[in-house]
Amino acid sequence: MAISFSALTARLLKPKGRNAFLYSLPPNPRILDVGCGNNSPALVKRTRPDCWYIGLDIDDYNQAGASRSLADEYVTVSSSRFVDAIAQYRNSVDAVISSHNLEHCDEPLRVLNAMLEALRPKGWIFLVFPSEQSCGFPRRQGTLNFYDDPTHQHVPQFAAVIETMRASNVPPKVAQQRYRPIVLAGMGLVFEPLSVVSKKVMPFGTTWALYGFESVIWGQKV
Repeated sequence: MAISFSALTARLLKPKGRNAFLYSLPPNPRILDVGCGNNSPALVKRTRPDCWYIGLDIDDYNQAGASRSLADEYVTVSSSRFVDAIAQYRNSVDAVISSHNLEHCDEPLRVLNAMLEALRPKGWIFLVFPSEQSCGFPRRQGTLNFYDDPTHQHVPQFAAVIETMRASNVPPKVAQQRYRPIVLAGMGLVFEPLSVVSKKVMPFGTTWALYGFESVIWGQKV
């Protein structure tokens, strides 16, 4: 696949982010998006229109009908059946995306194991979740401290996630506990006085980048 301007931009602004991950995948990937709210089907299909997209979640969280209609498969299940639903895709996908999903799960390590088992050999997983250090960050609207979001259940433990991946033969290729992409972090520094005064995180993930709010992991099954 030719490198587009959008791909170059994604790699410049957030070289270890979700869009950069999607652009790195081989042609026609089969992608399982676990926790696919916030119009993720539309975002993924716009980035990789050649993919077969499977979206799975417990509800239509911030999901427009137009976005949902772009999914090749779209599954909603109760939280009690979430792990079982992921398990239906065992050894069947080229990539798994889990973007701010683990911290909302009842059983995050079981969910992680099911996602790892869904990968085919040489398949890739992309994980992003709040860093453990975010528990001590300032409180701001839009979530900068882990506990700003009342739907967060468990603080994902970075070392435990890495250990679980290695035990499942999916060693990490990228592992950044506090991801601070330099361009966005620089913008966050410029906007920080406004963020402090307004008590809000600034747009485009700039405040998150400044503080290193997110842990980011890419892994490949061997």
